[in-house]
Amino acid sequence: MALRDFDDGSFETGREIVTAILTSILRPLSAIISVILKIGRNLAWMALAVMVGVILLQVVMRYVFNNALSWPEEAARFCMLWMTGLIAPSAMRWGGFVAIDMLPQALPRRIGHLLSLVLLVLSAVVLAVSIQYGWKHTFGFGGNFDASAMRIPLDWVGGESVRVKLRYMYGALLLGVTMILVVNVELLLRNIIKLLDPDQELPDTGEIAMAGAD
Repeated sequence: MALRDFDDGSFETGREIVTAILTSILRPLSAIISVILKIGRNLAWMALAVMVGVILLQVVMRYVFNNALSWPEEAARFCMLWMTGLIAPSAMRWGGFVAIDMLPQALPRRIGHLLSLVLLVLSAVVLAVSIQYGWKHTFGFGGNFDASAMRIPLDWVGGESVRVKLRYMYGALLLGVTMILVVNVELLLRNIIKLLDPDQELPDTGEIAMAGAD
């Protein structure tokens, strides 16, 4: 009986130590991620505003002045890619992606956390592969090609217009999946801590209300 009590006490102490260590890692990581994602969200709405602006410009030029420009469609696509890459990590952190969560909610809390851990590990594997593709597209052969219509106008300063490289579009994929992987690691830590100690207080993520099927 005494040995069993000793073993139970050692297990509880070990769990508390692991929880404390993981929480001490999570807090600064979560704070840094919050700052980076806030910057990303601000840049994302700016990209959205520019995208809407160039689309409206093209509509006016095409249907009012009958003189369609060559670059707005590609510029809008450029802004859309970066808007997605910048906002997707926040959506991942806040559970904003489309998901079927009936099963985790129906399961007991600990089993639900275990299921979430398995899914997050699988997501990490997919994201790691995606980062490799993003790197190859951004810094590899394909990134050396020029955009078909987007140019940096330098004529007004006496220079020549410079075409935008495709790597600056592909960079949205690389940045987006890299930040999603970082967020994925944070979510893994949160789930492990909650699995060890369901009552442990975790750092706030600044989550906003998300539309759902509830």
